[in-house]
Amino acid sequence: MIGQTLKHYEIESEIGRGGMGVVYRARDTRLNRPVAIKCLPQEFSLDADRKRRFTQEARAASAVSHPAIAQIFDVDETEAGLFIVMELVEGRTVRELLQAQELDSLGALEIAIQVAGGLAKAHESGIVHRDIKAENIIVTSDGHAKILDFGLAKRLDSAPGADGATVLSQMETAVRTRVGVVVGTLQYMSPEQARGRAVDGRSDVFSLGVVLYEMVTGQLPFAGSSPLDTFHAIAYEEVRPVTTLRPNLPGSLQRVIGRCLRKRPEDRYPDARALAEDLRLVKEEIESGTSRPTPLVVRLQEQLHALRGLTPREWIVPVVGAAVVVWVLIRLLALDRASTPALLSLAVMGLLVYRRIRNRPFRLVRIFARRVAKLPEVRYVIVDGQQITVVADRALAKTCVHASAVVDDTNARLFFGRPFVVAVRGDLSGAEVARLMSRARTLYARPDLLDAASDDETPST
Repeated sequence: MIGQTLKHYEIESEIGRGGMGVVYRARDTRLNRPVAIKCLPQEFSLDADRKRRFTQEARAASAVSHPAIAQIFDVDETEAGLFIVMELVEGRTVRELLQAQELDSLGALEIAIQVAGGLAKAHESGIVHRDIKAENIIVTSDGHAKILDFGLAKRLDSAPGADGATVLSQMETAVRTRVGVVVGTLQYMSPEQARGRAVDGRSDVFSLGVVLYEMVTGQLPFAGSSPLDTFHAIAYEEVRPVTTLRPNLPGSLQRVIGRCLRKRPEDRYPDARALAEDLRLVKEEIESGTSRPTPLVVRLQEQLHALRGLTPREWIVPVVGAAVVVWVLIRLLALDRASTPALLSLAVMGLLVYRRIRNRPFRLVRIFARRVAKLPEVRYVIVDGQQITVVADRALAKTCVHASAVVDDTNARLFFGRPFVVAVRGDLSGAEVARLMSRARTLYARPDLLDAASDDETPST
């Protein structure tokens, strides 16, 4: 195709290829501008109904204008087949950035915020992408994210309402005939999309949650050894929290990603705009280093979702405990001569137990500080809400590994509440440490630092 002409577009070079066809760099000779041309697989042209639906969707997507969406200019057909003309976006895909390990948590959040804004605009226009993945998000040299292939992505050739066995059969056939095409996309599919059911904007929200999970952890949340295993994981398995894989990430980010990856569409964000708003709050939290309190409604929703995921065996302890409490109360109330002192004693005991459980997080974080303080390079341990900052002479790898292991152990012993997150900092100046200590609680300070501070306060004679 290189050197050939499609209508008034001169093909200059190949950019890439994938399951949806081959992409070329070309020049629009009428407007004298560079464009990207995607030549679609031959089956698009052979099926008249499919071609008609594709053309309608491409034209609808071309009407969506947003900085985070690569614009569609034209869709046409020649003897060689159907092709689509798009804005040429120069940059690197999120997949390439991940492979080069050039993304940090703030960069990942900024990309996700921009993509969510583009999705919100498209969804409001009635357009669903259906193939949000690391390869379809490109970041330009000036740091702007663009969504590629809007309106082009198609599910497997299964009608809405097809059963799981039919979808899996088609999936395996597609994998045998086009290795790597379906598997890569499948890992980003929502449960309803993987089952071949009708999708809406909440399916794109799920897929963006998968991309964000991958950007901040370097791992895909659903990645089986076969398409069947991946399908099962998407449909039924809960993902590991990002704070387990990277303990320095804030709990608020885990809540956002967790809500995106809910199995039922109604449990996810209702739209991409609400997702973008929460992502901005998480970004502000990371930039400022301060934690925001979680609204009561959100905490209750998280607890209810967690309860739905319990196995019958895990239900035994809370159910038996609640039954014992109810039985004791009924017995006390049934006594005709229940003495006031007995009731008061029960109330005091309940209060003591409550205080013991309520103060458990604070006791655990103090234990954390004592354990981490055994490392000679640790200077201070400072806690602000659920955020623990370990200030060290140098942020050595062993320091980070040890602190992460200890905080994982601490979180495993929590009965309730949000998990702690830890950050090891070896790059803070004295003034930055002082500001941090002024707004948070210092649980540990190395003795030589205290001695130095005392010497500085001693008046000279």
